[in-house]
Amino acid sequence: MLAEAFRRAVLRLFERLELFDEEQAAGMLTWPHSGFHVHTAVWVPEDDRAFATRLARYCARNPVALERLTYDRAAKAVTYRSDKADGPTAGTETVDPLEFLARVLVHIPDQGHVTTRYYGWYANRPRGMRRQAEPTAVDAPPMIIPAPRVAPTEATRRWAVLLQQIFEVDPLACPTCRGAMRLVAFITQPSVIDQIPTHLRTHASREAHAGPRSPPSTQAPASRGASRAPRPFADAPPVT
Repeated sequence: MLAEAFRRAVLRLFERLELFDEEQAAGMLTWPHSGFHVHTAVWVPEDDRAFATRLARYCARNPVALERLTYDRAAKAVTYRSDKADGPTAGTETVDPLEFLARVLVHIPDQGHVTTRYYGWYANRPRGMRRQAEPTAVDAPPMIIPAPRVAPTEATRRWAVLLQQIFEVDPLACPTCRGAMRLVAFITQPSVIDQIPTHLRTHASREAHAGPRSPPSTQAPASRGASRAPRPFADAPPVT
């Protein structure tokens, strides 16, 4: 769901920037493989260069590790040992050499096969147009702007910024006065969480089916602290 929301937000942004029209955006929504993927399981700290290097090597790794691969020439069999102790990929597997080569060749694309596709701003045609319009600016190395450090108090609000970028709605803005709201509590009890949307739906349903309201009173309200005459009860006996 997050990847689909991010995909639609990007297409809306490209459409507003007039990189392509509405018809092209609607056509891209029909693709079975959109090319969008959101993976937030691994976070790379800004100053941890060693971790970033290991992550880059992991992304560019080979499909098999030679140190876990053995070939028995007499039996004409290839054995591959897993580096995991449990799970569906644990243990060893012995296959025919031709079968092993067929599995490895699946990871190698055919000659001329495009594995990475670029659309919109990064497509070949817009890049060529920008290169012809500003050759010096395109040839110049891009300027790298370091990400600003976020204070611990501001880091807790990053979730609201991410939701605003995806759904184009500020979750911390008051729907009535558009002022900034603040968190006062975290509700984790399921029974209490169920009561809140139920109450909101009931209140909205009552307002939708409510009848006409009387006009406001034209009399000035009584000042605070002023004495008011007591209202007699309807069932009270007359005072003699």
